[in-house]
Amino acid sequence: MYVDLPKKMYYGIGEVAEAFHVNTSLIRFWEKEFDILKPKKNAKGNRKFTPEDIKNLELIYHLVKERGFTLEGAKIHLKEQKQETLDTFDIIRKLEAIKGQLLKIKEQL
Repeated sequence: MYVDLPKKMYYGIGEVAEAFHVNTSLIRFWEKEFDILKPKKNAKGNRKFTPEDIKNLELIYHLVKERGFTLEGAKIHLKEQKQETLDTFDIIRKLEAIKGQLLKIKEQL
């Protein structure tokens, strides 16, 4: 999935959920389940996600929603084969970004 977010230091949970086309409750649930997600919380308890958190969310989304892993399976996969998974996912993400740019160019023609 290609996530198109503007370049910012922090993202709110609403805009993150909108970018992934999921509910905010799913983002909060994944935050509890996966240790790699560490959003910052302000005094009111609002979550602010960093670009590193967004990358981790993309990886979790890829494993759970696109590849069909269970939550336990995704946790085990991240622990055992994290570097291999990250390398493969980086390639997929770059190719999807190129595809998105090409589709924008096609629409402009």
